[in-house]
Amino acid sequence: MTAFKVALVLVVAAAGLLRWRRPAWYWLAFGVTLAALRVLVRYRSVMDACGLTVPPARWRLSLARATNRPIPEPRPPRIRRLRPTRTGLVLRLKLRPGQDVFDIAAASDRLRHSFSMFGVTSREVRSGVVEVRMTGYDVLKRVQMPAETETRAMRVPVALREDGSVHYRDYRAIPHALTLGATESGKSVYQRNLVAGLAPLDVALVGIDCKQGVELFPLARRFSALADSPDTAAELLDALVARMADVYRLIRTQQRITVDVPDAEIAADIWDLPDELRPTPVVVLVDEVAELALYATKEEERRRDRIITALVRLAQLGRAAGIYLEICGQRFGSELGKGITMLRAQLTGRTAHRLNDETSANMAFGDIAPDAVLAAIQIPAELRGLAIAGDASGGWHRIRAPHTSLRQAVNLCNRYADRTPDLPELAPFRPTTGTATELVPSAKAAPATA
Repeated sequence: MTAFKVALVLVVAAAGLLRWRRPAWYWLAFGVTLAALRVLVRYRSVMDACGLTVPPARWRLSLARATNRPIPEPRPPRIRRLRPTRTGLVLRLKLRPGQDVFDIAAASDRLRHSFSMFGVTSREVRSGVVEVRMTGYDVLKRVQMPAETETRAMRVPVALREDGSVHYRDYRAIPHALTLGATESGKSVYQRNLVAGLAPLDVALVGIDCKQGVELFPLARRFSALADSPDTAAELLDALVARMADVYRLIRTQQRITVDVPDAEIAADIWDLPDELRPTPVVVLVDEVAELALYATKEEERRRDRIITALVRLAQLGRAAGIYLEICGQRFGSELGKGITMLRAQLTGRTAHRLNDETSANMAFGDIAPDAVLAAIQIPAELRGLAIAGDASGGWHRIRAPHTSLRQAVNLCNRYADRTPDLPELAPFRPTTGTATELVPSAKAAPATA
């Protein structure tokens, strides 16, 4: 008996130590079993207390009265599946007649307390079926990306969501995006994860870094073109607009609009073209958009109008030509001049790290998810990398990218330097990197890429 008590004390101590130092290990070893039992045992009473039950059907009441049996209890949503994950539980529910998915969403906070989970979110899978994702610990405190992620063309994992799922940057679904963040908010780390995810893919990277290239030029071996000043940026954007026109001419000549060609094979963008004819897609990363919009003289104003006009054209027309924009900045507001709000309207994806003012948060989410504005300005300064991500659908999530040092990103870009395509129209802007440097070992491994 004494040995059993000693073993029990050791197990409890180990569980407490794991929960404090390694919450992910604790969850996989102990938490997932306890949480599943807690949900199954408390499910009916919790749903009743949260108002997520419906009265029994009339025929059941009539049958109970006719047979002199007890009145049936209210019915909660039926559990279709309970699936454990490495960060929590996934509960798939079949709603009863009269229930709505918004009822589950409104009760998320009460469900979190009742089931003793860290977070609860819900989404509609299809009509009448709701998926409730519950996290057992703070997955954003120490981000650990899963070893395996879904691979797809122009889709890269960049961060982890608060519900434990992976946040992807899908250029086919959301062609252009805006990323905002104050100094030391984690915006640069998010950008490095994005470059790290794109590096192994067949894509051309084009960078505009007006801070004399301190952010993007260390990654130059994987970039097909780089600009480190507004003057060079204006010429580079003009070259991209010219490339876009050439790609559209190619698509027009290859559309194959004849009576014997099925509709699905008619080309309308580069992804409808045969592999041997498809131009290389281009991702344009603008590190600080405000530097392109500020001016002090008439000449700089003309350059500024030229740059913003080119960006708006690429945002409006670039998707079908395989040109995608990643606009980053510390500040983004209407005071940057005409054309800025027009540019913002074309940037479907929005990501906001910690911001110093509410105006920038409104520019990011005011037109798509007003309730995300408050969440963006409440991000604490000590949680670098924490961000709010949303899109034009109105939904938003808290995300956090894994920490990637500049050395890790440089090593990864050097490793995939042979995948850097040579685009003739961008040849004058190809960075000169000299000979390849030997990879310097880093303390941590590079993050998982697609």
